[in-house]
Amino acid sequence: MEHAATHEATNRKREATLYVVATPIGNLRDISLRALDVLTGVDAIAAEDTRITRRLLDHYGIAKRLIAVHEHNERRSVKQVLALLGAGRSLALVCDAGTPAISDPGAVLVSAVREAGYTVTPVPGANAAIAALAAAGFDTPHFLFFGFPPAKSSARRRALAALAALPYTLVFYEAPHRIAECLQDMNTVLGAVRRVVIVRELTKVFESIHVCALAQAEHWIEADTNRSRGEFVLIVEGAEAPAEDPDQGRRTLEVLLAELPLKQAVDLAAKLTGGRKNELYQLALALKKRES
Repeated sequence: MEHAATHEATNRKREATLYVVATPIGNLRDISLRALDVLTGVDAIAAEDTRITRRLLDHYGIAKRLIAVHEHNERRSVKQVLALLGAGRSLALVCDAGTPAISDPGAVLVSAVREAGYTVTPVPGANAAIAALAAAGFDTPHFLFFGFPPAKSSARRRALAALAALPYTLVFYEAPHRIAECLQDMNTVLGAVRRVVIVRELTKVFESIHVCALAQAEHWIEADTNRSRGEFVLIVEGAEAPAEDPDQGRRTLEVLLAELPLKQAVDLAAKLTGGRKNELYQLALALKKRES
């Protein structure tokens, strides 16, 4: 009962609060019950595109005042939102699909609201990057979310080059009119053998998930004009860790022991090679014994 009561208190509308609400990325049923409660309970909704949000609200029978907050007016909209919060009103912030402020407008408004001393409460839900990762099947403990790469090829290649050596799974968003050239640049910069998962139109009618090497990715997209339509998430394998050199610790110790005391040589060798200090210490003792 205590757990249920806690959730009831959490979901109760609070005055002068901005709720950052995740909305469906395609399928309208991918919205949480809590999100519907919040959208029903707030006094107004700040939306990236009021027409798209109106369709969502109409689907669930919710009638609310809508305020346009998009990339071209976000800073100007801050004053209007702060005035409503100052009058004790509560608002929800939504984007067209997914979570606001994640490769979408919202961060400027959230920051201004928090700096003004009002409560900001996230209402989690659908997210294209996480959904795509879950379906990718890459067994890696870490990933890096990059979002949209630069639009121009030269800048995109520089950005990819900065990521090329990282061992983390890389997650990108991409628009349909740039998908082919983006995959071409990834093939050139990141390497032809890396696997890529091309996730298109997540949760929508024409959702597709295709896994291939980067060498084949551009060809797969261009083989069917329908494959370059819709919104994309690209999941790319991280760089392989360099193969360990079993003799690196020995060679490093041999050089250091010629100039330094044993403990100091071991400490420095561990820092240089990333080796385990206790193993390097035993190896250093063996090298010293062999010399004597």
